Amino acid sequence: MKFYDLPLNDNVLDALDAMHFEDCTPIQEQAIPLILEGRDLIGVAQTGTGKTAAYLLPVLNKLSEEEHPEDAINCIVMAPTRELAQQIDQQMEGFSYFLPVSSVAVYGGNDGILFEQQKKGLTLGADVVIATPGRLIAHLNLGYVDLSRVSYFILDEADRMLDMGFYDDIMQIAKHLPAHRQTIMFSATMPAKIQQLAQNILNDPAEIKLAVSKPAEKILQAAYICYENQKLGIIRSLFQEQVPERVIIFASSKIKVKEVTRALKQMKLNVGEMHSDLEQAQRDEVMHAFKVGHINVLVATDIVARGIDIDDIRLVINFDVPHDNEDYVHRIGRTARAGCDGVALTFVSEKEQTQFYTIEKFLEKDIYKIALPPELGAAPEYKPRKDRGGNHGGNRNGRKPRKGKPKRNR
Repeated sequence: MKFYDLPLNDNVLDALDAMHFEDCTPIQEQAIPLILEGRDLIGVAQTGTGKTAAYLLPVLNKLSEEEHPEDAINCIVMAPTRELAQQIDQQMEGFSYFLPVSSVAVYGGNDGILFEQQKKGLTLGADVVIATPGRLIAHLNLGYVDLSRVSYFILDEADRMLDMGFYDDIMQIAKHLPAHRQTIMFSATMPAKIQQLAQNILNDPAEIKLAVSKPAEKILQAAYICYENQKLGIIRSLFQEQVPERVIIFASSKIKVKEVTRALKQMKLNVGEMHSDLEQAQRDEVMHAFKVGHINVLVATDIVARGIDIDDIRLVINFDVPHDNEDYVHRIGRTARAGCDGVALTFVSEKEQTQFYTIEKFLEKDIYKIALPPELGAAPEYKPRKDRGGNHGGNRNGRKPRKGKPKRNR
């Protein structure tokens, strides 16, 4: 379906045309008409399916056509991280280019000037506020933010917000909102805690569920079956001759990220780390250094797997096997973007074999196993337990994954 087949007004369509957006992704095709009708909505779809446009476009359409107070906050978009809030804000600028709609992004940082700018936008009544929960709570607690006339409340990556401990913050923010509003929630997964949140804040919602897409065909996937203490040796062997320009190494925890970073620095590699213990200014500095090429290798927790838009990652390494199918897809999806090729390697220790096997089952393929470098000694045999009930991640409900992939990556 084309965007001009949807009941969007000319100003919104002009912005899409200027941004060269023509074809709807499946989530956009299904969500936009429901939001335009005024329905509460819960959408289950992974990152990269075009969710941002799926909620921003109909809300902008309604803000430009319907009566809304000019001096009030009319829409709140909640995002789990500063990085995602910034990306949503950038898309907001493009989509609203021909519309008389104002917006402000509200997220953490150590900049007092930034805080004052956010305060000004909140007190004057920006049409759309894009915020992380903690920073919006900080402004609310200072007493100058009025959310009593909000018409649209949107939660993006709701599962990630709950994983980060923001449930109470979300409920506190919801108490400041009017009962009569349209609430839209997007999540990559639908665990019990998301269902509970939906029951608490949504009213008779429509539901859209898209199965997790398979990784892009251009990604060459392979794995090393190894012992835990052989993983650093594999990296040493991989980078002995030459380090690719941009590598992301994902680890399961911030403690592991710090350990791996320390070891790689001892190997004289040009490495940076990204995890939640860093101050926001430090995270921005590391991310900038990685983007411009001052850092070749970035070791990170899953905070980078979602919402960070870097097109030319050459290699992704899963130092630990991801906890579920979706995290695997999100992680390796950092490579082979914008038409480029990419490689994704996963290090599979003995205790991670069954977890890795569930990922292979989801992908409906055996991932190629690379022999260990001889100097590292013998590897364990790949013998995952195959009697594990159920599936992890994106195929929890037993449905077959949707074939194909969206035409565009919004």
